[in-house]
Amino acid sequence: MILFFDLPTLTYSQRKSYQKFHKFLIKSGYIMMQESVYCKLALNGSIVKSEKLKLEKNKPEEGLIQMLVVTEKQFSQMEYIIGNKQSQIEDSEKRIIII
Repeated sequence: MILFFDLPTLTYSQRKSYQKFHKFLIKSGYIMMQESVYCKLALNGSIVKSEKLKLEKNKPEEGLIQMLVVTEKQFSQMEYIIGNKQSQIEDSEKRIIII
């Protein structure tokens, strides 16, 4: 899942809403790809539906939030036109937790 958002931050209330949404994303396991673009691994369609409901519940009142669901294969074929892959993001199978 890739999440794109553009939230207003002109007033104190808007900044507070932005910070609250940002904290929600981090606590929910989203990883920042670049500013206002976050991603999260969802193993199946029901997890995607669940995450969408959580996003709906925690969305700010103003702004634009978009979600794109891609397969792991599509995500792994991402090309870097300029810049390098972020090294602080661990992209391996070691992150998977089997319950």
